Amino acid sequence: MSWAGLFAVWAGSLALVAMALAVTRPNVVHALIWVVAGLLSLAAGFFALGAGFAGAVQILIYAGAIIAVFVFVVMTIDSGPEAIARERGWLGTGWKLPLALVVLVLAPAVFGLAATAGPGAPTPVSPVALGATLFGPWAVAVEAASAMLIAALLGARHLARRERAP
Repeated sequence: MSWAGLFAVWAGSLALVAMALAVTRPNVVHALIWVVAGLLSLAAGFFALGAGFAGAVQILIYAGAIIAVFVFVVMTIDSGPEAIARERGWLGTGWKLPLALVVLVLAPAVFGLAATAGPGAPTPVSPVALGATLFGPWAVAVEAASAMLIAALLGARHLARRERAP
């Protein structure tokens, strides 16, 4: 394996660790910092693999714009010790089913990627073709995704500001 490949594997591993730390931190600000670290390390892996466009999109869109939306969400929620204790009480053991679903979704993806590593691997897509696809036949889907992000932001704000009966 080349140095670039080794660096890409290292960056991908770092991204996995950072994202695992992001979802296990009780403090939302610390979790957001780990998300930024994971997204930037993923971009470094893209650059190491020669996918400069994907790395630039990762930095501009995800590490830039999406994190800005997350910062607004963080500013609207209560992240004090009482809120953390209340959310831990709500969670209980409710994390087991989502974890099992994530494993069930990721396993075929990992095995599918391993199966396409040899001859017959997918061909790379140019930025022009990607843009033509996203803003051509998939324009409605792209706009629907942005509407869902705004709805999620408003939902998070509503849930964070809603008064709870003691």
